[in-house]
Amino acid sequence: MKIVVIGGTGLIGTRTVANLRARGHEVVAASPKSGINSITGEGLNEALAGAQVVIDLANSPSFEDSAVLAFFEASGRNLAAAEAATGVRHHVALSIVGTDRTPENGYFRAKVAQERLIVASGIPYTIVRATQFMEFLGGIAASAADGNVLRVSPGLFQPIAADDVAPLVAEAALAPPRNGIVEIAGPDRAPFNEIVARYLKAVGDPREVVRDPEARYFGGRVEEHSLVPLSEARLGQIGLDEWLRRSKPAS
Repeated sequence: MKIVVIGGTGLIGTRTVANLRARGHEVVAASPKSGINSITGEGLNEALAGAQVVIDLANSPSFEDSAVLAFFEASGRNLAAAEAATGVRHHVALSIVGTDRTPENGYFRAKVAQERLIVASGIPYTIVRATQFMEFLGGIAASAADGNVLRVSPGLFQPIAADDVAPLVAEAALAPPRNGIVEIAGPDRAPFNEIVARYLKAVGDPREVVRDPEARYFGGRVEEHSLVPLSEARLGQIGLDEWLRRSKPAS
């Protein structure tokens, strides 16, 4: 089967491409560097010709509210047009658990807009919503810093390793379209502040983590279940402690 992975050279993309190629599929790792650009539309029709599935893992280079919204709307419209023109039969997109429950977060609002375009396109689809990646814990910690203290919500948190995300995305791509949402998460669920404290301890960061119910996550208030699946989810196998042991986390 021919599968095109938009954002195929990124954190999740490289792993997804490798997973699908190992299963014997013809996989195109699409990125602007390879002349395939979902924002400008460059190379899309040529890349998608003969493809049965498109996996959209593209991510905005800017996290500013208006820029990220413009990115996902432009990319979504261009992909839908190219898929309709080339007869793609399944669109798979990676989104975020809780993206529709934290409207103050501009990135989450942009992902909601992306999901709506997918649903409206008329192309059979599966949206895979993942919890936050363990690989982003360093950046998340940095965003919570207030001097030598990190103020972090006690809302529940359930991060997933990139090595678990990729096979679950590949599995969704090879299954029939759900025309709905699949949620995936890591195996460990704990208060957000406790997860961040475990991360800092593991990387030797001496800063204190303060439990703060008013702390925001990239502008959004975090309630108890804002960032975790509300119902059944597919769980990865790599727990936080194992990931910390086998990875060298970015700080």
